[in-house]
Amino acid sequence: MGLIDFVKNVGHKLDLGLHNQQQSRPVNQTSQGQHPQSPAQAAPQGPSQQQAAQLQEKQKETALANLVNQMGFKVQDLFIDVEGDKVTVKGKVNSQEEKEKIVLLLGNSEGVGAVDDQLQVANPEPPAQYYDVKPGDNLSKIAKQLYGDANKYHLIFEANRPMLKNPDAIFPGQKLRIPAEATVHA
Repeated sequence: MGLIDFVKNVGHKLDLGLHNQQQSRPVNQTSQGQHPQSPAQAAPQGPSQQQAAQLQEKQKETALANLVNQMGFKVQDLFIDVEGDKVTVKGKVNSQEEKEKIVLLLGNSEGVGAVDDQLQVANPEPPAQYYDVKPGDNLSKIAKQLYGDANKYHLIFEANRPMLKNPDAIFPGQKLRIPAEATVHA
């Protein structure tokens, strides 16, 4: 599908494992609390900004891969790369539906502004459309707009499981998967 844009500052919070990082001691003191005599005796500096950014990207990659696995998606040769707010995902899945759900899961995570979808599908099908949730939206309102029947909200809910656990738990900026047959009434 290519590059898909998301709202960067909304979505599922990722567990980046930041609580495991050690705090560094003050830079200008030795272990005895005295000021060092020369730069060679100075306490080691922390990671550079570039190293810190790379570490955070690696932590985000791990957290996103864990999230895909926790949701029960089966991806052969899953590869996730994070560069800034862009996530690239590669691998092979069985269905178009699974591919779209993985892309939405990744993109609807906090800090992700775009997903470069390079997933391959074993059994290709027509793609679904995506819908960006607006303030005041609910699944019934979206179903009425797209299907002509508010009571068909459950079709949208089921199309977005397991990411949605409750039909009332959507938020502005979130992207939802709308099955291909919904485009007939759009």
